[in-house]
Amino acid sequence: MFTAYVVVVVVAAAFNFAAAAVDFARAKWVLANMDKYGVPRSWITSLGVAKAAGAVGLLAGLAVPAIGVAAAAGLVLYFAGAVFTVARARVHADLPFPGIFLVLAAACLALAPAAV
Repeated sequence: MFTAYVVVVVVAAAFNFAAAAVDFARAKWVLANMDKYGVPRSWITSLGVAKAAGAVGLLAGLAVPAIGVAAAAGLVLYFAGAVFTVARARVHADLPFPGIFLVLAAACLALAPAAV
């Protein structure tokens, strides 16, 4: 079970690092999506920092499980908010994107007891 936890954590961290990098690069498609969802563009750096911090926390959780639990819980809340934001904007075709991140974060949280 610990191996599954490590694999999920590494995948989730990689996805979040990639998403943060795209935010920091201010990719045009991300800015367009933010406009579509009604999210102010001024938030993009903060959102990227939150994703990067979550990824670092997940990886740190491999050494200190409590940090991993906190990071996973934070990412679950973050991506639940993202799913809500996309749904509120009625852009249902985009729901799988934050949904995948939400499922990965939830899997990290669910598998966290294997890290102990």
